[in-house]
Amino acid sequence: MTTTKQKTSFVPILVMIFLFGMISFVTNLAAPIGNIWKMQPQIAGSNALGMMGNMMNFLAYAIMGIPAGNMLTKFGYKKTALIAIAVGFCGVLVQFLSGVVASFPANFIVYLLGAFISGFSVCMLNTVVNPMLKLLGGRRSNQYIQIGGSFNSLMGTLTPMLVGALIGTLTAQSKIADVNPVLFIAMGVFAAAFIALLFIPIEDPEAVKTQVKAENPMNYRHFVYGVIAIFLYVGVEVGIPGTLNFFLSDSVNGAGLDPSVAVRTAGFVAGTYWFLMLIGRLISSFISGKVSSRAQLITVSTVALILVLCAMFIPVSNKASMPAFTGSGFSMVEVPLSALLLVLVGLCTSVMWGTIFDLAVEGLGAATNKASGIFMAMVVGGGILPLLQNFVADKAGYMPSYWVIVAGLAFIFFFAVAGSRVVKKAK
Repeated sequence: MTTTKQKTSFVPILVMIFLFGMISFVTNLAAPIGNIWKMQPQIAGSNALGMMGNMMNFLAYAIMGIPAGNMLTKFGYKKTALIAIAVGFCGVLVQFLSGVVASFPANFIVYLLGAFISGFSVCMLNTVVNPMLKLLGGRRSNQYIQIGGSFNSLMGTLTPMLVGALIGTLTAQSKIADVNPVLFIAMGVFAAAFIALLFIPIEDPEAVKTQVKAENPMNYRHFVYGVIAIFLYVGVEVGIPGTLNFFLSDSVNGAGLDPSVAVRTAGFVAGTYWFLMLIGRLISSFISGKVSSRAQLITVSTVALILVLCAMFIPVSNKASMPAFTGSGFSMVEVPLSALLLVLVGLCTSVMWGTIFDLAVEGLGAATNKASGIFMAMVVGGGILPLLQNFVADKAGYMPSYWVIVAGLAFIFFFAVAGSRVVKKAK
């Protein structure tokens, strides 16, 4: 009987791991596609408007974060996953249709709607994928979750590279249709996952169907600080490579790279940031049993602050050759030294989500489930902070915009050192 169950479970486990990757794939489409929009004559190079797709994607978390958790209770894992997959297909389809609509601003509005719908999907998928892997994997669930997380990072690595390669030389004539192959891949994976999951019987555990009355986690001061820290962290994680992509793609006001290779180089360099996040997560999985979450968070927030500050004050004219991950291997590219330092921050941000969550929910007990829903809503920081950063970039320049990142990292450092101490607020 055990053997049959393992054989039956393998396909849904594989589907969940692919969906883990799709979360990152769909999310990371926004920043490189934003390069196309900011080049349109009507937008006139606005970095803030170029980042609006990313903003809409993450705005969905603020609306759907807590309801997505409630969906698990009402519909169960399988139905919630199927709804999330169907919504994801629709979101990518609407983004594709924005390339069919000819006139501005109608095409831009359709694109933003597609990004918003996709945000609903990835929020629901984030809510359901981890517990489904835990349910299906049994004693090996943590291993499957780690594999899913690694695949998530890999897809985050490949997405800006694929988009950069498809765009080629960025001009005012660049269109969303240029990246249609990537959108078709996304829709194909969503469709295949929906069909596969539809015919697989998955039984929900009783815990999902039972409402447990728990204390409000907001009664705990360290959790409140943790909510702020996770909001800022997601903004930092997305803002660093997203703005770096714009910086390297901009041959006039940015890094000054050769226009014929700037977008492709930007995609490879931004992809390398996500690749280093993959490496960082793998390293953390080996040391987490020996090094506390607090020690890890203090270390990585300190190093990240140093790297970002150095990147801001080093002249753009200072160049460095760095190995950039091209998808099949590494090749050397010449970029400003600042870009290399910002890419290295990926090693630091890789462990922040897990360590912040671990410290924030310490001592919450039954309130942890409610805390998870609140945390999911705070992922909206990945839309708000990059938008703010690129508004600053429009006014003051790319490197000064990283003061927004510095402020976020400074609070995360405070949370690691002092704010994460378990303290219940006085009623």
